[in-house]
Amino acid sequence: MINLQCLICFDRSNNILLLIVVNEVNFVKKCISTENSQDDLWGKLICTNFKVSFIPQDASSKQKTQLSHLLLGEHDIPLTCLEQVLTVNDTKGKKKVLGSNQKLKFNPTELLLYCKDLRVIRFCFVEAGPESAKKVCLAIAHYSHPADLQLLFGFEYQGRRYHESKGTVLYNVGEQVNGSTTRGGLHTPLFDRPSDWDREIKRTGASEWRVCSINENYVISPSLPEYIVVPVSLADQDLKQYSAFFTDNRIPLWCWNHPNGSALVRMASITDPLQQRKMDGRIFTGIKKSHPQQSEVFQIDLDKCLPNIQEIQSAFVKIRQICVLDPFEESEERWLSTIENSRWLEYVRAFLRNSAEIVFHMDGRNVSVVLQEEEDRDLSCVVSSLVQLMLDPHYRSLIGFQSLVQKEWVMAGHRFLDRCNHLKKNDNKESPLFMLFLDCVWQMMNQYPAAFEFTETYLTVLSDSMWIPLFSTFLFSSPKQRTQYLTDFAKSKAIPQGEDQSVYFPPVWEWSQQFSHKDQTLFNNPMYVGKGAACVQNGEVKSFTRTKKTYSSNARGALPSVRNGLKGIEDTLTRRGSIMSELRSEFSPVKEESPTERYLRDWFSQPADQQGVLIPLLLPSHVALWKLFFLRWVPEACISKGGSITSYHKLSQLVDEIEFLKSQLRQYTGPSPGSTPLPSPRGPPSGQGRMYFKASSPDDPPTPPDFLTSSFPFTPVGNLCRRSVYGTPISKFLNGARIWLSTETLANDTI
Repeated sequence: MINLQCLICFDRSNNILLLIVVNEVNFVKKCISTENSQDDLWGKLICTNFKVSFIPQDASSKQKTQLSHLLLGEHDIPLTCLEQVLTVNDTKGKKKVLGSNQKLKFNPTELLLYCKDLRVIRFCFVEAGPESAKKVCLAIAHYSHPADLQLLFGFEYQGRRYHESKGTVLYNVGEQVNGSTTRGGLHTPLFDRPSDWDREIKRTGASEWRVCSINENYVISPSLPEYIVVPVSLADQDLKQYSAFFTDNRIPLWCWNHPNGSALVRMASITDPLQQRKMDGRIFTGIKKSHPQQSEVFQIDLDKCLPNIQEIQSAFVKIRQICVLDPFEESEERWLSTIENSRWLEYVRAFLRNSAEIVFHMDGRNVSVVLQEEEDRDLSCVVSSLVQLMLDPHYRSLIGFQSLVQKEWVMAGHRFLDRCNHLKKNDNKESPLFMLFLDCVWQMMNQYPAAFEFTETYLTVLSDSMWIPLFSTFLFSSPKQRTQYLTDFAKSKAIPQGEDQSVYFPPVWEWSQQFSHKDQTLFNNPMYVGKGAACVQNGEVKSFTRTKKTYSSNARGALPSVRNGLKGIEDTLTRRGSIMSELRSEFSPVKEESPTERYLRDWFSQPADQQGVLIPLLLPSHVALWKLFFLRWVPEACISKGGSITSYHKLSQLVDEIEFLKSQLRQYTGPSPGSTPLPSPRGPPSGQGRMYFKASSPDDPPTPPDFLTSSFPFTPVGNLCRRSVYGTPISKFLNGARIWLSTETLANDTI
């Protein structure tokens, strides 16, 4: 019988955090290295209803230099973040993966926790009581497999937080950080009300589209939002009739409008083949009428040209195995080959490639595009988001990007509950589609670092937030499910009827619940080129005005390969082990240039407009491994004073210095000639700077601080080190390099 205890503690914002201690065990060793115990930690292992906590006996006095979560300690793991709980008895040679309500017939000597954020944590119970060790292992396994969504800690935490915010001043609900506030000010739109859609229609100039409310109370489709945008020419009554022919009654969903009038629309498959032509005609006619030139509509079937969710899951499992579990040695001859053979980077390229093709049709051919997928809830989310990211600079700002995720993922009915497998009941439905999307975004950021307001730290933290069950964004599989659960939650917690759901169960965009203002400044990109910024080349200001051309296409089928690595929309994925197929057309006799090739040649012949259309380079050598995400917990891959953080550090200091000079200029009121302005305090008030790193003084050393590593602001310390090898001979590195850089790869690099 489990002995439950209440633990009342405070998070770093002084909010009461009521945790239930399910089980605990003393004299536990947290293993840092597999080969020696020099760096191991001793302490207490606790399982609560929210997280697994390890409390070291010897509290570290070192300065905390990594990202500090307000609700999670350095050694804490949310229960929803646990992928696998493995118990081991090394003396008997036994091991068992534990699930909910399972029995353990041996006393464990070790516990290994495999986490969804790619951490691997190992505890040893050599000095601990065997029965206590067994109980805490069973408790962790049981509470990491909740039987129902409402048993997740977020439902208890947010209810208590709501009433505290109404009765005390412990939590400032209206605090604005990074543009995410309660209703009324500058905030990330949630697209749960008509006004949010109206603003989006006006922002994109979609004058021939309107907000439709036929799905209020989810009477038409449970997976669509209550309010959708449809062509003006289609009547509500007609849309109700058409909905019966689509999967899950999902009538076509408007995403975005190009300034030239072309629209991006996503659509589920039509269930009755006999009605296919009829429905296509009526829907496409409505979309065609919304275009100023009434151009034809281009349709793409994503199920035919992109990997499915099982293939994506398989690729992610393989690359996770390579980066996190297998012995790490980047100079090993087989390492990069195994990365390529996982097919993860190939799938990233496939989604970017298809999205770039759609950009060509909308921006180059000036036609509307319809994305078709069987359920319109997985692949469409990725592609529609990437297309808008390439075409609209608004979505490259922080608030814009958050609104894009809210619009194309949360409200469009992506199955976060199933794809994240929060309840660990549907392994066959689990697939990291949102993680794949974030990787695609990082690829674009890596190529155009000045075009995005946010950083890769922000993307990584956003990914980690999927496994913290305190926010509504990643918990549900549809808008209707979200509404039902939160309505029941409000009743059970005596929350007044009519209260805004985003107030009592906020989205993840309320970053002040997770991080301090200081830590949130790590989300800000010092290189970001805002709207209206000019490009300076060789001392001259360059204009970004592009000559608009029309690229007609007579064929609706596959398009020839192009120099940027793009292939036709209907082309299937070729053999991943070889990239010769990408280059074959480059060495064939000269052919007439296709419209796609001409569009891309014209686009790449001019300087990239950071606030205009952005098309990524897509050859294999251009798509890289996202090291901060995949390798941040690997001690062997951690480079002291290395990685992209070193340039970020210097640029942040430079931006902080510029902001200080601007503040000095603003304070200068123009005194009489000969006088000097009064000195002002150095820099902005404490905690109000935009950059994490402040401008250096003449006394600061010229080299980066010692705490800066390629894993910053995360730290691999505390994660299981698999080997003690921290480098390899340079001769082996060079020999390996000759093998990695095959003839095909070298040929790509010359293009």
